Amino acid sequence: MDKFDDMASVSDFDPIQGSIPATKVEITVSCRNLLDKDTFSKSDPLCVLYVQGIETIQWREFGRTEVIDNTLNPDFVRKFILDYFFEERQNLRFDLYDVDSKSLDLSKHDFLGQMFCTLGEIVGSPGSRLEKSLTGIPGKKCGIIVLSAEELGNCRDVTTMQFCANKLDKKDFFGKSDPFMVFYRSNEDGTFTICHKTEVVKNTLNPVWQQFCIPVRALCNGDYDRTIKVEVYDWDRDGSHDFIGEFTTSYRELARGQSQFNVYEAATPVGLVKGNKTGSLNQFKVINPKKKIKKKKYVHSGTVTLLSFTVESEHTFLDYIKGGTQINFTVAIDFTASNGNPSQSTSLHYMNPYQMNAYAMALKAVGEIIQDYDSDKMFPALGFGAKLPPDGRVAHEFALNGIPENPYCNGIEGILEAYHQSLKTVQLYGPTNFAPVINHVARYAAAIQDGSQYFVLLIITDGVISDMAQTKEAIVNAAKLPMSIIIIGVGQAEFDAMVELDGDDIRVSSRGKLAERDIVQFVPFRDYIDRTGNHVLSMARLAKDVLAEIPDQFISYMKTRSIKPNPAPPPYTPTGLGLHTQI
Repeated sequence: MDKFDDMASVSDFDPIQGSIPATKVEITVSCRNLLDKDTFSKSDPLCVLYVQGIETIQWREFGRTEVIDNTLNPDFVRKFILDYFFEERQNLRFDLYDVDSKSLDLSKHDFLGQMFCTLGEIVGSPGSRLEKSLTGIPGKKCGIIVLSAEELGNCRDVTTMQFCANKLDKKDFFGKSDPFMVFYRSNEDGTFTICHKTEVVKNTLNPVWQQFCIPVRALCNGDYDRTIKVEVYDWDRDGSHDFIGEFTTSYRELARGQSQFNVYEAATPVGLVKGNKTGSLNQFKVINPKKKIKKKKYVHSGTVTLLSFTVESEHTFLDYIKGGTQINFTVAIDFTASNGNPSQSTSLHYMNPYQMNAYAMALKAVGEIIQDYDSDKMFPALGFGAKLPPDGRVAHEFALNGIPENPYCNGIEGILEAYHQSLKTVQLYGPTNFAPVINHVARYAAAIQDGSQYFVLLIITDGVISDMAQTKEAIVNAAKLPMSIIIIGVGQAEFDAMVELDGDDIRVSSRGKLAERDIVQFVPFRDYIDRTGNHVLSMARLAKDVLAEIPDQFISYMKTRSIKPNPAPPPYTPTGLGLHTQI
Protein backbone atom coordinates (compact mmCIF):
# COMPACT_ATOMS: atom_id res chain seq x y z
CA MET A 1 0.00 0.00 0.00
CA ASP A 2 1.04 3.60 -0.55
CA LYS A 3 -0.24 6.03 2.05
CA PHE A 4 1.36 9.17 0.65
CA ASP A 5 0.72 8.02 -2.94
CA ASP A 6 -2.59 6.32 -3.08
CA MET A 7 -3.81 5.69 0.38
CA ALA A 8 -7.03 7.62 0.14
CA SER A 9 -8.55 5.41 -2.42
CA VAL A 10 -10.63 2.39 -1.46
CA SER A 11 -11.39 -0.71 -3.49
CA ASP A 12 -14.92 -1.52 -4.55
CA PHE A 13 -14.35 -4.92 -2.91
CA ASP A 14 -15.21 -5.03 0.77
CA PRO A 15 -14.38 -8.46 2.20
CA ILE A 16 -16.66 -7.96 5.20
CA GLN A 17 -19.62 -6.16 3.67
CA GLY A 18 -19.15 -6.94 -0.02
CA SER A 19 -22.81 -7.81 -0.44
CA ILE A 20 -24.19 -4.59 1.06
CA PRO A 21 -24.71 -1.91 -1.58
CA ALA A 22 -23.60 1.56 -0.53
CA THR A 23 -23.44 5.00 -2.07
CA LYS A 24 -19.83 6.03 -2.60
CA VAL A 25 -19.07 9.62 -1.65
CA GLU A 26 -15.88 11.43 -2.61
CA ILE A 27 -14.56 13.95 -0.05
CA THR A 28 -12.29 16.77 -1.24
CA VAL A 29 -10.26 18.61 1.41
CA SER A 30 -9.01 22.20 1.33
CA CYS A 31 -7.66 24.39 4.14
CA ARG A 32 -7.17 28.10 4.58
CA ASN A 33 -4.86 30.08 6.91
CA LEU A 34 -3.14 27.10 8.51
CA LEU A 35 -0.57 27.68 11.25
CA ASP A 36 2.96 28.23 9.96
CA LYS A 37 5.29 25.88 11.82
CA ASP A 38 8.36 26.26 9.58
CA THR A 39 10.95 28.94 10.33
CA PHE A 40 12.32 29.71 6.87
CA SER A 41 9.37 28.62 4.72
CA LYS A 42 5.67 27.86 5.00
CA SER A 43 4.20 24.64 6.40
CA ASP A 44 4.09 21.45 4.29
CA PRO A 45 0.57 20.24 5.16
CA LEU A 46 -0.86 16.73 5.15
CA CYS A 47 -4.43 15.77 6.08
CA VAL A 48 -5.18 12.47 7.84
CA LEU A 49 -8.73 11.11 8.04
CA TYR A 50 -9.85 8.93 10.94
CA VAL A 51 -13.12 7.01 11.11
CA GLN A 52 -14.95 5.56 14.10
CA GLY A 53 -16.58 2.15 13.97
CA ILE A 54 -20.16 1.67 15.14
CA GLU A 55 -19.12 -0.94 17.68
CA THR A 56 -16.29 1.06 19.25
CA ILE A 57 -15.25 4.59 20.19
CA GLN A 58 -11.73 3.88 18.93
CA TRP A 59 -10.53 6.03 16.02
CA ARG A 60 -8.89 4.21 13.10
CA GLU A 61 -6.84 5.86 10.38
CA PHE A 62 -8.67 5.69 7.05
CA GLY A 63 -6.23 7.46 4.76
CA ARG A 64 -3.91 10.37 4.07
CA THR A 65 -3.77 13.03 1.41
CA GLU A 66 -0.56 13.93 -0.37
CA VAL A 67 1.85 16.41 1.21
CA ILE A 68 1.83 19.87 -0.39
CA ASP A 69 5.02 21.88 0.07
CA ASN A 70 5.18 25.47 1.26
CA THR A 71 1.55 26.52 1.59
CA LEU A 72 -0.90 27.56 4.29
CA ASN A 73 -3.84 27.24 1.88
CA PRO A 74 -3.67 23.70 0.46
CA ASP A 75 -6.14 22.22 -2.02
CA PHE A 76 -5.45 18.51 -1.75
CA VAL A 77 -5.74 16.48 -4.97
CA ARG A 78 -6.03 13.11 -3.27
CA LYS A 79 -9.60 12.32 -2.25
CA PHE A 80 -11.19 10.18 0.43
CA ILE A 81 -13.81 7.81 -0.97
CA LEU A 82 -16.24 6.62 1.69
CA ASP A 83 -19.27 4.37 1.74
CA TYR A 84 -22.23 6.49 2.81
CA PHE A 85 -25.04 4.96 4.86
CA PHE A 86 -27.96 7.26 5.58
CA GLU A 87 -29.04 5.14 8.54
CA GLU A 88 -25.68 5.30 10.34
CA ARG A 89 -23.90 8.07 12.23
CA GLN A 90 -20.49 8.01 10.55
CA ASN A 91 -18.09 9.99 12.75
CA LEU A 92 -15.05 11.50 11.05
CA ARG A 93 -11.93 13.26 12.32
CA PHE A 94 -9.60 15.28 10.12
CA ASP A 95 -6.10 15.94 11.54
CA LEU A 96 -3.65 18.34 9.85
CA TYR A 97 0.12 18.03 10.15
CA ASP A 98 3.13 19.95 8.94
CA VAL A 99 5.35 17.20 7.51
CA ASP A 100 9.01 17.63 8.50
CA SER A 101 10.50 14.34 7.27
CA LYS A 102 9.68 11.19 5.32
CA SER A 103 8.70 9.33 8.49
CA LEU A 104 5.25 7.70 8.58
CA ASP A 105 5.10 8.30 12.34
CA LEU A 106 2.78 11.28 12.79
CA SER A 107 4.30 12.08 16.19
CA LYS A 108 7.45 13.15 14.35
CA HIS A 109 5.53 15.91 12.54
CA ASP A 110 3.99 19.18 13.81
CA PHE A 111 0.29 19.02 14.64
CA LEU A 112 -1.64 21.87 12.97
CA GLY A 113 -5.16 21.24 14.28
CA GLN A 114 -8.16 18.98 13.84
CA MET A 115 -11.87 18.97 13.12
CA PHE A 116 -14.66 16.55 14.04
CA CYS A 117 -17.84 16.04 12.03
CA THR A 118 -20.05 13.33 10.56
CA LEU A 119 -20.31 12.26 6.94
CA GLY A 120 -23.99 13.18 7.06
CA GLU A 121 -23.03 16.69 8.20
CA ILE A 122 -20.89 17.18 5.08
CA VAL A 123 -23.45 15.66 2.70
CA GLY A 124 -26.30 17.63 4.31
CA SER A 125 -24.56 21.03 4.16
CA PRO A 126 -25.65 23.53 1.46
CA GLY A 127 -24.07 22.35 -1.78
CA SER A 128 -22.56 19.46 0.24
CA ARG A 129 -19.80 21.88 1.28
CA LEU A 130 -18.87 22.12 4.97
CA GLU A 131 -16.55 24.82 6.32
CA LYS A 132 -15.41 24.63 9.96
CA SER A 133 -12.62 25.96 12.13
CA LEU A 134 -9.72 23.72 13.06
CA THR A 135 -9.12 23.33 16.79
CA GLY A 136 -6.81 21.37 19.07
CA ILE A 137 -4.06 23.87 19.93
CA PRO A 138 -5.07 26.00 22.96
CA GLY A 139 -4.85 29.74 22.41
CA LYS A 140 -4.19 29.43 18.68
CA LYS A 141 -6.34 30.10 15.64
CA CYS A 142 -5.61 27.04 13.54
CA GLY A 143 -7.35 28.13 10.35
CA ILE A 144 -10.32 26.52 8.64
CA ILE A 145 -10.98 23.30 6.77
CA VAL A 146 -13.33 23.09 3.80
CA LEU A 147 -14.84 19.71 2.93
CA SER A 148 -16.80 19.04 -0.26
CA ALA A 149 -18.75 15.85 -0.93
CA GLU A 150 -19.94 14.46 -4.22
CA GLU A 151 -21.72 11.19 -4.84
CA LEU A 152 -19.75 9.13 -7.32
CA GLY A 153 -21.44 7.77 -10.41
CA ASN A 154 -21.11 4.22 -11.65
CA CYS A 155 -18.96 5.11 -14.68
CA ARG A 156 -16.05 2.64 -14.79
CA ASP A 157 -14.16 4.21 -17.71
CA VAL A 158 -10.57 5.35 -17.29
CA THR A 159 -8.99 7.81 -19.70
CA THR A 160 -5.31 8.16 -20.54
CA MET A 161 -4.15 11.57 -21.80
CA GLN A 162 -0.97 13.37 -22.71
CA PHE A 163 -0.45 17.10 -23.26
CA CYS A 164 2.32 19.37 -24.46
CA ALA A 165 2.56 23.16 -24.58
CA ASN A 166 4.18 25.65 -26.90
CA LYS A 167 5.54 29.18 -26.31
CA LEU A 168 4.28 29.58 -22.75
CA ASP A 169 4.97 32.89 -21.03
CA LYS A 170 8.41 33.22 -19.45
CA LYS A 171 7.97 33.75 -15.71
CA ASP A 172 11.45 33.19 -14.24
CA PHE A 173 14.00 36.03 -14.25
CA PHE A 174 17.14 33.94 -14.79
CA GLY A 175 15.65 31.01 -16.72
CA LYS A 176 12.60 29.78 -18.51
CA SER A 177 9.39 28.74 -16.76
CA ASP A 178 8.94 25.43 -14.88
CA PRO A 179 5.37 24.66 -16.01
CA PHE A 180 2.77 22.31 -14.60
CA MET A 181 -0.99 21.99 -15.10
CA VAL A 182 -3.86 21.65 -12.62
CA PHE A 183 -7.20 20.13 -13.70
CA TYR A 184 -10.54 21.03 -12.06
CA ARG A 185 -14.09 19.80 -12.64
CA SER A 186 -16.95 22.25 -12.30
CA ASN A 187 -19.64 21.98 -9.63
CA GLU A 188 -23.31 22.88 -9.88
CA ASP A 189 -22.80 26.02 -7.77
CA GLY A 190 -20.18 27.40 -10.16
CA THR A 191 -17.17 26.41 -8.04
CA PHE A 192 -14.42 24.03 -9.14
CA THR A 193 -12.97 20.92 -7.50
CA ILE A 194 -9.34 19.97 -8.12
CA CYS A 195 -8.96 16.52 -9.68
CA HIS A 196 -5.44 16.20 -11.11
CA LYS A 197 -2.04 17.86 -11.06
CA THR A 198 0.70 17.08 -13.60
CA GLU A 199 4.37 16.85 -12.81
CA VAL A 200 6.61 19.93 -13.16
CA VAL A 201 8.75 20.11 -16.31
CA LYS A 202 11.80 22.21 -15.49
CA ASN A 203 13.20 25.16 -17.45
CA THR A 204 11.19 25.12 -20.68
CA LEU A 205 8.48 27.11 -22.45
CA ASN A 206 7.62 24.07 -24.57
CA PRO A 207 6.97 21.27 -22.04
CA VAL A 208 5.84 17.75 -22.88
CA TRP A 209 4.10 16.33 -19.81
CA GLN A 210 4.01 12.62 -19.06
CA GLN A 211 0.99 10.56 -19.99
CA PHE A 212 -1.43 10.14 -17.08
CA CYS A 213 -4.51 8.06 -16.30
CA ILE A 214 -7.58 9.39 -14.51
CA PRO A 215 -10.99 7.78 -13.90
CA VAL A 216 -13.71 9.49 -15.92
CA ARG A 217 -15.81 9.83 -12.77
CA ALA A 218 -12.96 11.83 -11.17
CA LEU A 219 -12.69 14.07 -14.23
CA CYS A 220 -16.39 14.74 -14.80
CA ASN A 221 -18.33 12.09 -12.80
CA GLY A 222 -19.75 10.66 -16.02
CA ASP A 223 -21.16 13.98 -17.29
CA TYR A 224 -19.41 14.36 -20.65
CA ASP A 225 -20.44 18.01 -21.08
CA ARG A 226 -19.39 19.15 -17.61
CA THR A 227 -16.86 22.00 -17.75
CA ILE A 228 -13.26 21.06 -17.06
CA LYS A 229 -10.92 23.95 -16.23
CA VAL A 230 -7.17 23.62 -16.66
CA GLU A 231 -4.76 26.12 -15.12
CA VAL A 232 -1.12 26.41 -16.17
CA TYR A 233 1.46 27.53 -13.59
CA ASP A 234 5.16 28.22 -13.33
CA TRP A 235 6.44 26.26 -10.33
CA ASP A 236 8.34 28.13 -7.60
CA ARG A 237 10.20 26.45 -4.76
CA ASP A 238 8.58 28.66 -2.12
CA GLY A 239 5.06 27.57 -3.13
CA SER A 240 4.06 30.93 -4.65
CA HIS A 241 3.53 29.46 -8.13
CA ASP A 242 3.07 32.03 -10.93
CA PHE A 243 -0.16 31.81 -12.88
CA ILE A 244 0.49 31.57 -16.64
CA GLY A 245 -3.04 31.07 -17.93
CA GLU A 246 -6.00 28.73 -18.17
CA PHE A 247 -8.43 27.11 -20.57
CA THR A 248 -11.68 25.23 -20.32
CA THR A 249 -12.86 22.16 -22.13
CA SER A 250 -15.06 19.12 -21.49
CA TYR A 251 -14.70 15.37 -21.63
CA ARG A 252 -16.66 15.30 -24.90
CA GLU A 253 -14.28 17.80 -26.49
CA LEU A 254 -11.18 16.00 -25.19
CA ALA A 255 -12.49 12.72 -26.57
CA ARG A 256 -12.18 14.17 -30.08
CA GLY A 257 -8.44 13.92 -29.57
CA GLN A 258 -8.69 10.31 -30.66
CA SER A 259 -9.19 11.48 -34.24
CA GLN A 260 -7.68 14.99 -34.32
CA PHE A 261 -5.59 17.36 -32.20
CA ASN A 262 -7.06 19.57 -29.54
CA VAL A 263 -5.07 22.81 -29.28
CA TYR A 264 -5.80 25.23 -26.43
CA GLU A 265 -4.50 28.79 -26.32
CA ALA A 266 -3.38 29.81 -22.84
CA ALA A 267 -4.83 33.15 -21.79
CA THR A 268 -7.04 34.59 -18.96
CA PRO A 269 -10.69 34.10 -17.89
CA VAL A 270 -11.61 37.50 -19.32
CA GLY A 271 -12.68 37.00 -22.90
CA LEU A 272 -12.59 33.23 -22.54
CA VAL A 273 -14.41 31.67 -25.44
CA LYS A 274 -15.17 28.01 -25.01
CA GLY A 275 -15.16 26.03 -28.23
CA ASN A 276 -13.58 28.83 -30.29
CA LYS A 277 -11.92 26.98 -33.17
CA THR A 278 -9.27 28.02 -35.67
CA GLY A 279 -8.98 26.04 -38.90
CA SER A 280 -9.44 22.32 -38.55
CA LEU A 281 -7.99 22.16 -35.03
CA ASN A 282 -9.98 22.51 -31.79
CA GLN A 283 -8.56 25.66 -30.24
CA PHE A 284 -9.66 27.19 -26.96
CA LYS A 285 -8.46 30.58 -25.79
CA VAL A 286 -7.32 30.66 -22.21
CA ILE A 287 -6.54 34.18 -21.12
CA ASN A 288 -4.62 35.77 -18.25
CA PRO A 289 -7.08 38.39 -16.84
CA LYS A 290 -4.48 40.93 -15.71
CA LYS A 291 -2.63 40.83 -19.03
CA LYS A 292 -5.89 41.10 -20.95
CA ILE A 293 -6.78 44.30 -19.13
CA LYS A 294 -3.28 45.82 -19.31
CA LYS A 295 -2.33 44.96 -22.90
CA LYS A 296 -4.56 45.87 -25.80
CA LYS A 297 -2.70 43.59 -28.21
CA TYR A 298 -2.70 40.64 -25.82
CA VAL A 299 -3.66 37.38 -27.60
CA HIS A 300 -2.72 34.52 -25.32
CA SER A 301 0.02 33.14 -23.07
CA GLY A 302 0.87 30.09 -25.16
CA THR A 303 -0.91 27.01 -26.45
CA VAL A 304 -1.59 23.59 -24.97
CA THR A 305 -2.05 20.61 -27.28
CA LEU A 306 -3.66 17.29 -26.50
CA LEU A 307 -1.23 14.71 -27.92
CA SER A 308 -3.24 11.58 -27.18
CA PHE A 309 -6.50 10.51 -25.60
CA THR A 310 -7.68 6.94 -25.05
CA VAL A 311 -10.43 5.50 -22.88
CA GLU A 312 -11.17 2.01 -21.70
CA SER A 313 -13.50 0.42 -19.19
CA GLU A 314 -11.84 -0.38 -15.89
CA HIS A 315 -12.19 -4.00 -14.91
CA THR A 316 -12.94 -4.80 -11.28
CA PHE A 317 -11.61 -7.50 -9.01
CA LEU A 318 -14.94 -9.31 -9.24
CA ASP A 319 -14.81 -9.29 -13.06
CA TYR A 320 -11.67 -11.46 -12.84
CA ILE A 321 -13.12 -13.70 -10.13
CA LYS A 322 -16.27 -14.25 -12.21
CA GLY A 323 -14.01 -15.04 -15.16
CA GLY A 324 -12.39 -17.88 -13.21
CA THR A 325 -9.23 -16.37 -11.65
CA GLN A 326 -8.27 -18.33 -8.53
CA ILE A 327 -6.70 -16.83 -5.41
CA ASN A 328 -4.01 -19.13 -3.99
CA PHE A 329 -3.43 -18.65 -0.27
CA THR A 330 -0.19 -19.64 1.51
CA VAL A 331 0.57 -19.09 5.19
CA ALA A 332 4.04 -18.85 6.79
CA ILE A 333 4.35 -18.93 10.59
CA ASP A 334 7.25 -17.68 12.71
CA PHE A 335 8.76 -20.46 14.87
CA THR A 336 11.67 -18.44 16.28
CA ALA A 337 12.63 -18.71 19.96
CA SER A 338 11.65 -15.09 20.69
CA ASN A 339 8.01 -16.27 20.73
CA GLY A 340 8.68 -18.01 24.06
CA ASN A 341 8.34 -21.63 25.15
CA PRO A 342 5.00 -22.92 23.76
CA SER A 343 4.35 -24.85 26.97
CA GLN A 344 4.31 -21.64 29.03
CA SER A 345 1.34 -19.26 29.17
CA THR A 346 3.57 -16.24 28.39
CA SER A 347 4.43 -17.68 24.95
CA LEU A 348 2.78 -16.29 21.84
CA HIS A 349 2.48 -19.93 20.71
CA TYR A 350 0.84 -21.10 23.97
CA MET A 351 -2.10 -23.42 23.28
CA ASN A 352 -4.77 -22.28 25.71
CA PRO A 353 -7.54 -24.91 25.74
CA TYR A 354 -10.16 -22.17 26.09
CA GLN A 355 -8.95 -19.57 23.60
CA MET A 356 -6.92 -19.45 20.40
CA ASN A 357 -3.54 -17.71 20.53
CA ALA A 358 -2.73 -14.66 18.39
CA TYR A 359 -1.21 -16.77 15.59
CA ALA A 360 -4.29 -18.95 15.29
CA MET A 361 -6.70 -16.02 15.53
CA ALA A 362 -4.89 -14.04 12.81
CA LEU A 363 -4.67 -17.09 10.54
CA LYS A 364 -8.34 -17.93 10.97
CA ALA A 365 -9.54 -14.32 10.49
CA VAL A 366 -7.72 -13.83 7.18
CA GLY A 367 -7.88 -17.40 5.89
CA GLU A 368 -11.62 -17.85 6.28
CA ILE A 369 -12.22 -14.99 3.83
CA ILE A 370 -9.54 -15.84 1.27
CA GLN A 371 -10.56 -19.51 1.14
CA ASP A 372 -13.82 -18.56 -0.59
CA TYR A 373 -11.82 -17.61 -3.70
CA ASP A 374 -9.92 -20.91 -3.97
CA SER A 375 -11.89 -23.81 -5.43
CA ASP A 376 -9.99 -26.78 -3.97
CA LYS A 377 -9.46 -25.28 -0.47
CA MET A 378 -6.00 -26.88 -0.29
CA PHE A 379 -3.47 -24.43 1.15
CA PRO A 380 0.32 -24.70 1.53
CA ALA A 381 1.33 -24.00 5.15
CA LEU A 382 4.95 -23.22 5.96
CA GLY A 383 7.01 -22.50 9.04
CA PHE A 384 10.37 -20.75 9.45
CA GLY A 385 13.05 -20.29 12.12
CA ALA A 386 12.83 -23.74 13.78
CA LYS A 387 15.09 -26.77 14.32
CA LEU A 388 13.53 -29.86 12.74
CA PRO A 389 13.72 -33.47 13.86
CA PRO A 390 15.51 -35.79 13.70
CA ASP A 391 18.86 -34.02 13.16
CA GLY A 392 18.03 -30.54 14.53
CA ARG A 393 18.82 -28.68 11.31
CA VAL A 394 17.57 -25.07 11.19
CA ALA A 395 14.87 -24.57 8.55
CA HIS A 396 13.63 -21.26 7.15
CA GLU A 397 11.00 -22.86 4.95
CA PHE A 398 9.44 -26.13 6.14
CA ALA A 399 6.04 -27.78 5.67
CA LEU A 400 3.84 -27.61 8.77
CA ASN A 401 2.37 -31.02 7.91
CA GLY A 402 5.84 -32.59 7.77
CA ILE A 403 5.56 -33.48 4.07
CA PRO A 404 8.01 -31.22 2.15
CA GLU A 405 6.92 -32.48 -1.27
CA ASN A 406 3.24 -31.83 -0.48
CA PRO A 407 2.81 -29.02 2.10
CA TYR A 408 -0.92 -28.61 1.35
CA CYS A 409 -3.46 -28.62 4.19
CA ASN A 410 -7.20 -29.15 3.80
CA GLY A 411 -8.88 -25.84 4.58
CA ILE A 412 -8.13 -23.43 7.40
CA GLU A 413 -8.88 -26.11 9.98
CA GLY A 414 -6.24 -28.30 8.32
CA ILE A 415 -3.66 -25.52 8.63
CA LEU A 416 -4.51 -25.00 12.32
CA GLU A 417 -4.17 -28.72 12.97
CA ALA A 418 -0.76 -28.85 11.22
CA TYR A 419 0.35 -25.77 13.17
CA HIS A 420 -0.59 -27.39 16.49
CA GLN A 421 1.23 -30.61 15.54
CA SER A 422 4.39 -28.68 14.52
CA LEU A 423 4.56 -27.02 17.94
CA LYS A 424 4.87 -30.50 19.47
CA THR A 425 7.66 -31.68 17.15
CA VAL A 426 9.93 -28.75 16.22
CA GLN A 427 12.25 -26.67 18.43
CA LEU A 428 11.81 -22.91 18.28
CA TYR A 429 15.08 -21.32 17.23
CA GLY A 430 15.96 -18.52 14.76
CA PRO A 431 16.84 -16.22 13.10
CA THR A 432 13.76 -14.49 11.58
CA ASN A 433 14.26 -14.82 7.82
CA PHE A 434 11.43 -13.88 5.43
CA ALA A 435 13.16 -14.22 2.05
CA PRO A 436 12.97 -18.04 1.81
CA VAL A 437 9.16 -18.20 2.21
CA ILE A 438 8.63 -15.21 -0.10
CA ASN A 439 10.83 -16.85 -2.75
CA HIS A 440 8.97 -20.15 -2.22
CA VAL A 441 5.62 -18.59 -3.20
CA ALA A 442 7.28 -16.46 -5.91
CA ARG A 443 8.48 -19.61 -7.69
CA TYR A 444 4.88 -20.78 -8.05
CA ALA A 445 3.66 -17.32 -9.07
CA ALA A 446 6.41 -17.08 -11.72
CA ALA A 447 5.14 -20.26 -13.35
CA ILE A 448 1.59 -18.91 -13.89
CA GLN A 449 1.49 -15.31 -15.11
CA ASP A 450 -1.49 -15.49 -17.48
CA GLY A 451 -3.99 -14.02 -15.01
CA SER A 452 -5.63 -17.36 -14.19
CA GLN A 453 -4.13 -17.42 -10.69
CA TYR A 454 -3.04 -14.89 -8.10
CA PHE A 455 -1.00 -15.72 -4.99
CA VAL A 456 -1.39 -14.27 -1.48
CA LEU A 457 1.23 -15.02 1.17
CA LEU A 458 0.31 -14.40 4.81
CA ILE A 459 3.35 -14.12 7.12
CA ILE A 460 2.63 -14.08 10.86
CA THR A 461 5.65 -13.05 12.93
CA ASP A 462 6.61 -11.78 16.35
CA GLY A 463 9.71 -9.78 15.80
CA VAL A 464 12.61 -8.07 14.20
CA ILE A 465 13.56 -9.34 10.76
CA SER A 466 17.09 -10.75 10.36
CA ASP A 467 17.48 -10.82 6.55
CA MET A 468 16.26 -7.34 5.61
CA ALA A 469 18.41 -6.96 2.48
CA GLN A 470 17.44 -10.38 1.11
CA THR A 471 13.77 -9.78 1.95
CA LYS A 472 13.77 -6.44 0.11
CA GLU A 473 15.29 -8.13 -2.93
CA ALA A 474 12.67 -10.90 -2.74
CA ILE A 475 9.86 -8.30 -2.56
CA VAL A 476 11.23 -6.30 -5.51
CA ASN A 477 11.34 -9.51 -7.57
CA ALA A 478 7.90 -10.65 -6.37
CA ALA A 479 6.36 -7.27 -7.32
CA LYS A 480 6.68 -8.32 -10.98
CA LEU A 481 4.58 -11.43 -10.30
CA PRO A 482 0.88 -12.09 -9.59
CA MET A 483 1.46 -11.97 -5.86
CA SER A 484 0.68 -10.01 -2.68
CA ILE A 485 2.16 -10.31 0.82
CA ILE A 486 0.34 -9.72 4.11
CA ILE A 487 2.42 -9.43 7.28
CA ILE A 488 0.73 -9.57 10.69
CA GLY A 489 2.95 -8.74 13.64
CA VAL A 490 2.01 -10.39 16.94
CA GLY A 491 3.36 -9.49 20.38
CA GLN A 492 4.70 -6.20 21.72
CA ALA A 493 7.89 -5.82 19.64
CA GLU A 494 8.73 -2.73 17.62
CA PHE A 495 7.83 -3.37 13.99
CA ASP A 496 9.71 -0.52 12.30
CA ALA A 497 11.21 -2.85 9.69
CA MET A 498 7.76 -4.17 8.79
CA VAL A 499 6.47 -0.64 8.25
CA GLU A 500 9.41 -0.06 5.90
CA LEU A 501 8.53 -3.20 3.93
CA ASP A 502 4.92 -1.99 3.71
CA GLY A 503 6.17 0.81 1.47
CA ASP A 504 3.49 3.31 2.50
CA ASP A 505 5.83 6.27 2.23
CA ILE A 506 8.75 5.00 0.15
CA ARG A 507 8.43 2.13 -2.32
CA VAL A 508 10.64 -0.83 -1.35
CA SER A 509 13.91 -0.95 -3.29
CA SER A 510 16.87 -3.30 -3.60
CA ARG A 511 20.23 -2.63 -5.27
CA GLY A 512 18.90 0.58 -6.75
CA LYS A 513 15.77 -1.04 -8.21
CA LEU A 514 12.32 0.09 -7.02
CA ALA A 515 9.55 -2.45 -6.62
CA GLU A 516 7.31 -2.30 -9.68
CA ARG A 517 4.18 -2.39 -7.50
CA ASP A 518 3.40 -2.03 -3.82
CA ILE A 519 2.52 -5.60 -2.78
CA VAL A 520 3.03 -5.62 1.00
CA GLN A 521 0.48 -4.82 3.69
CA PHE A 522 1.53 -4.84 7.37
CA VAL A 523 -0.63 -4.52 10.48
CA PRO A 524 0.23 -5.09 14.16
CA PHE A 525 -2.15 -7.61 15.76
CA ARG A 526 -2.20 -5.64 19.02
CA ASP A 527 -4.18 -2.86 17.31
CA TYR A 528 -7.09 -5.31 16.96
CA ILE A 529 -7.30 -6.72 20.48
CA ASP A 530 -10.81 -5.90 21.66
CA ARG A 531 -10.74 -4.91 25.31
CA THR A 532 -14.40 -5.90 25.64
CA GLY A 533 -13.52 -9.47 24.71
CA ASN A 534 -15.51 -9.40 21.47
CA HIS A 535 -12.92 -11.26 19.37
CA VAL A 536 -15.36 -11.92 16.54
CA LEU A 537 -15.71 -8.21 15.78
CA SER A 538 -12.04 -7.38 16.29
CA MET A 539 -10.92 -10.24 14.02
CA ALA A 540 -13.44 -9.12 11.41
CA ARG A 541 -11.82 -5.68 11.47
CA LEU A 542 -8.36 -7.25 11.21
CA ALA A 543 -9.39 -9.28 8.17
CA LYS A 544 -11.04 -6.28 6.56
CA ASP A 545 -7.99 -4.05 7.00
CA VAL A 546 -5.37 -6.53 5.80
CA LEU A 547 -7.43 -7.70 2.83
CA ALA A 548 -8.81 -4.33 1.70
CA GLU A 549 -5.79 -3.64 -0.52
CA ILE A 550 -5.60 -7.06 -2.18
CA PRO A 551 -8.11 -6.18 -4.94
CA ASP A 552 -6.20 -3.00 -5.85
CA GLN A 553 -2.87 -4.85 -5.86
CA PHE A 554 -4.47 -7.60 -7.94
CA ILE A 555 -5.85 -5.06 -10.46
CA SER A 556 -2.51 -3.23 -10.67
CA TYR A 557 -0.81 -6.47 -11.76
CA MET A 558 -3.48 -7.26 -14.35
CA LYS A 559 -3.36 -3.71 -15.75
CA THR A 560 0.43 -3.58 -16.06
CA ARG A 561 0.33 -6.90 -17.93
CA SER A 562 -2.70 -5.87 -20.05
CA ILE A 563 -4.55 -8.99 -18.86
CA LYS A 564 -8.30 -8.74 -19.29
CA PRO A 565 -10.78 -10.94 -17.40
CA ASN A 566 -12.26 -13.96 -19.12
CA PRO A 567 -15.98 -13.70 -19.81
CA ALA A 568 -18.10 -15.13 -17.01
CA PRO A 569 -19.39 -18.63 -17.81
CA PRO A 570 -23.02 -18.86 -18.97
CA PRO A 571 -25.61 -19.44 -16.24
CA TYR A 572 -26.15 -23.04 -15.26
CA THR A 573 -29.20 -24.71 -16.79
CA PRO A 574 -30.60 -27.76 -14.94
CA THR A 575 -30.61 -30.97 -16.95
CA GLY A 576 -33.89 -32.20 -18.35
CA LEU A 577 -34.92 -28.82 -19.74
CA GLY A 578 -33.61 -29.49 -23.24
CA LEU A 579 -30.47 -27.38 -22.83
CA HIS A 580 -27.18 -28.66 -21.47
CA THR A 581 -24.61 -26.07 -20.42
CA GLN A 582 -21.16 -27.30 -19.49
CA ILE A 583 -19.48 -25.28 -16.77
